[in-house]
Amino acid sequence: MSSQDVLKNASTLASYNVLLQVMFRVLTFLLNAFTLRFVSKELIGVVNVRLTLLYSTLVFLSREAFRRACLSGGSGKNHSWRQIINLLWLTLPLGVLWAVLLVCVWLWLLEVPDPQTVPYYGPAVVLFALAGVQELLAEPLWVLAQAHMFVRLKVVAESLAMIAKCSITVVLVVSAREWGLYIFSAAHLLYTGFLVLCYAVYFIRFLGSKEAKKKSFPFHRVGDLLPCREDGEPLVDWTLARLTWSFFKQSFLKQILTEGERYVMTFLNVLSFGDQGVYDIVNNLGSMVARFIFLPIEESFYIFFAKVLERGRDVKSQKQEEVAIAADVLECLLKLVLVIGLIITVFGYAFSHLALDIYGGSLLSNGAGPTLLRCYSCYVLLLAVNGVTECFVFAAMSQEEVDKYNLVMLALSVSFLFLSYMLTWWAGGVGFILANCLNMGLRILHSLLYIHHYFQSSQWKPLRGLLPSPLLLLALAISAVVTAVSESVFCCDSGWLLRFVHIGVGAVCLLGVLVAVLLTETRLIQFVRTQLLPRYRKKHT
Repeated sequence: MSSQDVLKNASTLASYNVLLQVMFRVLTFLLNAFTLRFVSKELIGVVNVRLTLLYSTLVFLSREAFRRACLSGGSGKNHSWRQIINLLWLTLPLGVLWAVLLVCVWLWLLEVPDPQTVPYYGPAVVLFALAGVQELLAEPLWVLAQAHMFVRLKVVAESLAMIAKCSITVVLVVSAREWGLYIFSAAHLLYTGFLVLCYAVYFIRFLGSKEAKKKSFPFHRVGDLLPCREDGEPLVDWTLARLTWSFFKQSFLKQILTEGERYVMTFLNVLSFGDQGVYDIVNNLGSMVARFIFLPIEESFYIFFAKVLERGRDVKSQKQEEVAIAADVLECLLKLVLVIGLIITVFGYAFSHLALDIYGGSLLSNGAGPTLLRCYSCYVLLLAVNGVTECFVFAAMSQEEVDKYNLVMLALSVSFLFLSYMLTWWAGGVGFILANCLNMGLRILHSLLYIHHYFQSSQWKPLRGLLPSPLLLLALAISAVVTAVSESVFCCDSGWLLRFVHIGVGAVCLLGVLVAVLLTETRLIQFVRTQLLPRYRKKHT
């Protein structure tokens, strides 16, 4: 497969992933707004912080390193798919081990919520861990689908699973509110079960079909997807196994950085369960666009960079055509996420209070909620840049560089936990966001230095993508001032008529910013049209 084909498939995957994340977040957004009116904020805090942390920790530590390693360096071309599948099945026993350890910690070492306010905590911990182990059953199929660019499979599977989860949650919240945490446990088990079922059904139908033969798919029967040894070959590829171990050490630290505030809230009790619920709702609301756009782009273009670049080799040792495409894509991606991040930062400041008031009423808009969301709007800009820079760095690093970076991650993890604890005592929930900003800034600095050094001896300068046009910066500055004044005059305790005036002012300012983008960022617009919009690309190819 040529680099252009890989880019096309990665772009299609990113586009579909963006649509998928939009649907997920919209459904979750509506579901949270609905449940806020039926259950207590303490119950939401336990579900969205503590139990979700248990699930995400189990799943991330069990599979992330395997995904990174098995999708690197053109897997299946430089490595045996039989050995890759055998390696991927190790995620299941690893997941069982993590499930046992984490359940023991969550039940016996952490503070147990009041059973009157949050009933059935113990069974819920076990069920959330079981849901994580259940999802790992589909891991070999997920990697196969990603490596062969089965873009629609992920969209359909996760869409059906999310719809099933939201449906059962709504039904049980309305009809069986007394079930407490059983409601959310059942919904999560249903979600992971649907994922496994969809992947299994797809591959059962796909294997041995004409389409599989046409694509030269490496397996022909369902039994081939189970672990087994081929004659004359080791059970697993030990090169990939060592790379997996390197990524595992890194993923452990990355999980602490990613979910650091939840670990601090869970283990150090710096916020009550109710305050945790409010913080998590604001955090989810603030990260919606980051999850809509930035995370799918990072996941999809990591695959692109990993397939186009040869890991651990410098620019001069790579195919120059491949490097040119990678540099061009990196520059455009940096410009894209920077523009989106700046828009979110500018307009998030002036519309945080109104957004929370519409979403959750006075429960969220009074108190620290608006300040939390304003700070998070600034953090989103750092999230945007970090996602793209790290996806390139992790795809280009050699195993030795990955091991060295683990030491950097260790230092960042320790400093983040310390900063989170200290800043939270000083500034409450805002302290978590400030600590995240500081650590994200350091991660971006490391990635920028690596990219600068990587391309230093070449003609390509992809970091120019971080320099927006002067006209765009002027439009953003004017919009920031105008919308801030509009909020103080028209919002948010003066009735809906004046609120609509404030919204109208914001819409006009946003239109002006978009016009500035269209006039000055023509290369970016062309990249979005040709690579990130499937319908447009299909029409012009």
